[in-house]
Amino acid sequence: MNQDQMKKAAAEAAIAYVEPGMVVGVGTGSTANHFIDLLAEIRDRIDGTVASSEASAQRLRGHGIQVMDLNAAGQLPLYVDGADESNRELHLIKGGGGALTREKIVAAASDRFVCIADESKLVDVLGAFPLPVEVIPMARAYVVRELVRLGGQPVLREGFITDNGNVILDVHNLQISDPTDMERRINQLAGVVTVGIFAQRPADVLILGGADGVRKLEPR
Repeated sequence: MNQDQMKKAAAEAAIAYVEPGMVVGVGTGSTANHFIDLLAEIRDRIDGTVASSEASAQRLRGHGIQVMDLNAAGQLPLYVDGADESNRELHLIKGGGGALTREKIVAAASDRFVCIADESKLVDVLGAFPLPVEVIPMARAYVVRELVRLGGQPVLREGFITDNGNVILDVHNLQISDPTDMERRINQLAGVVTVGIFAQRPADVLILGGADGVRKLEPR
């Protein structure tokens, strides 16, 4: 089973969490795309979706699935999304696709967050994957200096603007031993929209696709 098949297997397992009449929060990225394609097969059973990015909204609409505004949808029963890294507490690094802020908003507004990934995403310590930080453009140089003081090496994601009109700094060489503290410290920097650490609101379930099938983890 290759990596893409592992992602699809995790997405298939997440479909079991979708109940009739739900409005489902949907994430962004290659694994979330598998979930969107599978959701199309049961679209008549759900009341609609809330998308965490313009790209996901476009893919959902292409399948004939209704996309709703989060403000109109209210509290969501379920959010399904991928991750770039997860530890065993289900703290995540997200934002490789650049949608971290909207992903964090939808996760916060959801009762249950089901994270889907291939088994390579499970790590002991977060930080091998460069940590995305969405920044208001005028604050870029200041935030870079502060991230260096925290021990990271921030690199501007060239040629990329978020759906919110901001830039992303990808922070290399961080070993994030206390994800909740690091999330709080980076979020407090003036000009940071959000950081791609999901620890204050971690996943509730992690579904990992692997060579031997699918396994589910819940926080220790």
